[in-house]
Amino acid sequence: MTRRKRLIWIIVAGVLVLGAGAAVWRSRSQATPVLTARVATQDIVSKVTANGKIQAENKVEMSALVQGQVVNLAVREGDKVKKGDFLLQIDRNRAAAEEAGSSAALKASLSDRDSAKENVAQAQRDFDRARRNYEARITSEADFQRAQSGLETARSAFEAAQNRVDQMRAGLSANRDTLSKTTVRAPIEGVVTTLRVKAGEVTVIGTMNNPGTQLLTVSDMSTVEAVLMVDETDTPTVQVGQKALLNIDAYPGRTFDGLVTEVGNSPILKDDPDLQGLTTTSDAINFKVKVKVQAPPPSIRPGFSVTADIITDVKQKVAAVPLAAVIVRDSPRGEKNEAGKLKTEQGVYALRDGKAVFASIKTGITGELMVEVVSGVPAGEEIVTGPFKALREIKDGDRVKKMSEKEKKAAEGQGAGTS
Repeated sequence: MTRRKRLIWIIVAGVLVLGAGAAVWRSRSQATPVLTARVATQDIVSKVTANGKIQAENKVEMSALVQGQVVNLAVREGDKVKKGDFLLQIDRNRAAAEEAGSSAALKASLSDRDSAKENVAQAQRDFDRARRNYEARITSEADFQRAQSGLETARSAFEAAQNRVDQMRAGLSANRDTLSKTTVRAPIEGVVTTLRVKAGEVTVIGTMNNPGTQLLTVSDMSTVEAVLMVDETDTPTVQVGQKALLNIDAYPGRTFDGLVTEVGNSPILKDDPDLQGLTTTSDAINFKVKVKVQAPPPSIRPGFSVTADIITDVKQKVAAVPLAAVIVRDSPRGEKNEAGKLKTEQGVYALRDGKAVFASIKTGITGELMVEVVSGVPAGEEIVTGPFKALREIKDGDRVKKMSEKEKKAAEGQGAGTS
């Protein structure tokens, strides 16, 4: 290559480098329009929102304990009952016959025991007489031994008769218990919230693999609770004693106070009876949380849908920034964690001298739209809050400018954020 051509190539390369540098300088010096807001001092309420159903705190699911036909049904769904009130009658003829047979068998065993007792007394007298005669050398040793053996046999027979009496009494007690279970009475005071049988149907007893006939449910509706499904990521912040605000679909426009009474330790099963219709076949893991409803309305019913806001924390007059303003970025210094992955840091872009300056922050509790700032930016400092595209693209030190009113309206119309 000649010296002249070499010089031409050097000049061309210099022009290209200068052009690229100028383009970069222009792009860096051009200010990006952004939405801004100042770090506010305000109250923040952290809450967990969950859906669920209303249930009675105290309810009894009644199943058939004997087999037979329902011959008398005395209640309907929605009836109020008191403890001990008659609910329904299952055919008692077979159970009554078995009870009568056991009673007769017990009487017979008592007679056998009395007879065996008399035999023991007679055998004792025979033994005493044979012993005296044997000691007086009147009877032989063989006669004495036969008398002794007869006494022992009589005693054994009496003991066996006594055992049969105990057996018959146990059988009679069991049959009387079965007979009593043909009459179903209210175990608690409440409302018949579910009635699953009709007069004339035949009940069956549950086994290990097959449940018995479900008869009805009696619920004490004076104390009701909301049974909620809480996501696994929110469960650690929910604790017994926290307050909750309940919105029941059946009472639009009304909010009821609640108190967390129980937080589950195991995930909710897909066939959970308290949450039928809410549990799904998805892989989402939820935990059961129970919230007692304070002052429930008289017309409340089990199964009503409810949405609850559980208040997990409250901070008053703390520095806060919009959630949309917080960004997470890889460590600019290339720091890595123990797993070899790049560390991340969260922060906001502070507006300083017309530039977006990244400020690392430490956050506290999170509200619905705002998050507490423990450290990093003071209250009153102006930060970049949007648009989302600008937050994603600007870099530390880039020039930015506040949006005009026209640009704000256009950005807000696109859901970019607020200023």
